[in-house]
Amino acid sequence: MKPEAHPVYPPARITCACGNTVETKSTRGSFSVEICSNCHPFFTGKYKLVDTAGRIDRFRKKYANNPAKEAAPAAEGAEAAAAKPAAKKGKKAEA
Repeated sequence: MKPEAHPVYPPARITCACGNTVETKSTRGSFSVEICSNCHPFFTGKYKLVDTAGRIDRFRKKYANNPAKEAAPAAEGAEAAAAKPAAKKGKKAEA
C-alpha cells in the first residue's frame, strides 16, 4: 500500500455553543457547532410544545372557501388544442 494514501488524522476539539467540548480526531481540525447532544432537545428530553391543533385550524380556515377545482383547466386546454388547425411540416401556405 502507498505510504501517503491515508489523510492526516490529528486530534481535534469540537466546541458547542452551550460550552460543551468534545475531544476527538478529525481531518477537518478543531471547529465549533451550534448544538450538541448535551443541549439538543431530542437527547435532553426537553421538547418544545407545538400547537398542531392551531396549525390545522389555520389550514382549514385558509382553504375553507376555496372549492376544489375539478378537471376544468385540463378540459379547456384540450378544447383549445382541438380548435386550432393542424399545421403540417414541410408545406408552405399558398398565397
